[in-house]
Amino acid sequence: MKLYLVQHGEAKPESEDPQRPLTPRGSEEVQNVARIAKKLNLQPSVIHHSGKLRAMQTAQILGDSLEKPTSVAEGLNPNDEVGGWLDRISREKEDVMIVGHLPFLEKLASLLMTGNENVRPVLFRYGAVVCLDKKEAGRWAVRWVLTPEMAG
Repeated sequence: MKLYLVQHGEAKPESEDPQRPLTPRGSEEVQNVARIAKKLNLQPSVIHHSGKLRAMQTAQILGDSLEKPTSVAEGLNPNDEVGGWLDRISREKEDVMIVGHLPFLEKLASLLMTGNENVRPVLFRYGAVVCLDKKEAGRWAVRWVLTPEMAG
C-alpha cells in the first residue's frame, strides 16, 4: 500500500482573504504536479482533504487529473492529533492520498516512519506529493517526492 501525503498549494494570506484560497501560483503548481502524477499512474482509491478551501482546491485539482473521488475527512486540520489517522491508515488495503496542512502532515509522516511524531524527517513543500510505502512491522519509508519544481 502507498500513502500519498500532499501539502495544499500556496494560499493567499488570511489578511487578504480569510477563506485562504489558492493563489494563481499555487493553483498552477498543483496543476503541474497533478499532470505528472497522472503520468506516473497514481491510483489512490480516494483523496481525503481537511475541508479547508486551500486543501479542497488542491484535492480537486488532483482528483480531476487522476479521475479519483475527493472526500472531506475529519481530523486533518493543521493542529489535529495524528493518532486516529495512524489507526485508520493501518486498516487501509488500497492506496490513499491525504491533502492537508502543516504541522499535521509532518507529524503523521514522522509517526509512520519512526514511531515518534516529533522527529519530522520529511520536509514538506506547498503542492508537493510525498509517497510513503509500507514496510515491515507497520513502519513506513519514503518511496519518492514530487515537488512543483520537478513538475515545472
